[in-house]
Amino acid sequence: MLGILRTVRDALNTALDEEMSADPKVFLMGEEVGEYQGAYKITKGLLDKYGPERVLDTPITEAGFTGIGVGAAYHGLKPVIEFMTFNFSMQAIDHIINSAAKSNYMSAGQMSVPIVFRGPNGAASGVGAQHSHCYAVWYASCPGLKVLAPYSSEDARGLLKAAIRDPDPVVFLENELLYGETFPVSAEVLDSSFCLPIGKAKIEKEGKDVTITAFSKMVGYALKAAEILAKDGISAEVINLRSIRPLDRNTINASVRKTNRLVTVEEGFPQHGVGAEICASVVEESFGYLDAPVERIAGADVPMPLRS
Repeated sequence: MLGILRTVRDALNTALDEEMSADPKVFLMGEEVGEYQGAYKITKGLLDKYGPERVLDTPITEAGFTGIGVGAAYHGLKPVIEFMTFNFSMQAIDHIINSAAKSNYMSAGQMSVPIVFRGPNGAASGVGAQHSHCYAVWYASCPGLKVLAPYSSEDARGLLKAAIRDPDPVVFLENELLYGETFPVSAEVLDSSFCLPIGKAKIEKEGKDVTITAFSKMVGYALKAAEILAKDGISAEVINLRSIRPLDRNTINASVRKTNRLVTVEEGFPQHGVGAEICASVVEESFGYLDAPVERIAGADVPMPLRS
């Protein structure tokens, strides 16, 4: 029964706390994660509980502390690296791609890199283009990385636990505007053993007339669109992707084969987008089931403007 309310912020905080408690190899590193308890208070209380050796405040040097984190993962530790925004991960992209993502392949499977890169991604309030880019496609295009994008409190808690436990590098894309959002969760979700599978989408709402795919904050808009469509007698199936890489192609194609229509929703740019990849998958695997052209809804093809 879903009756317990939790914010996404609390879901992330408790997931970090429980995984740090369960495994002494897990540690946090980033700007203001300790004394300030996180720019968005995701790491609240963790410095007091685990001390400065496991909750490390860093200088403003993404390339520096990301490189240290990847090196620690090489030696069997499990770092969780926080970026104040994923836009700043561009400073560290050499370590994320060339050091973390490629090492398992280049070592013929002998080297695993159990590291999580997490922080807010996409548009937020009161910030300019250098703080508002969606990096889902950037990282999802790179073999060797897993890319997760939670929507609800259940997503945030279960996927972050899965990311920390995974032996490979995981890019964990949160959304600043969702941190304070409250969602109902079950007692099962609050259990310390709870974990969601990586690579599996969730059907948030079943329908029979059109499939709508979305991830992160866009899932909420997709669900609102489904409510509006229902007033006109149109039954929309809403898929919360959860995992961008690997992408749950089976769930998407099975839904399209049932509804015969597809609309993809994302806040990122349309060219080479997540929606473009989903459309390609459906055209390749389920073209004969389509009764109408696929539709993509995405952000404008310009740097994200300031939003109030």
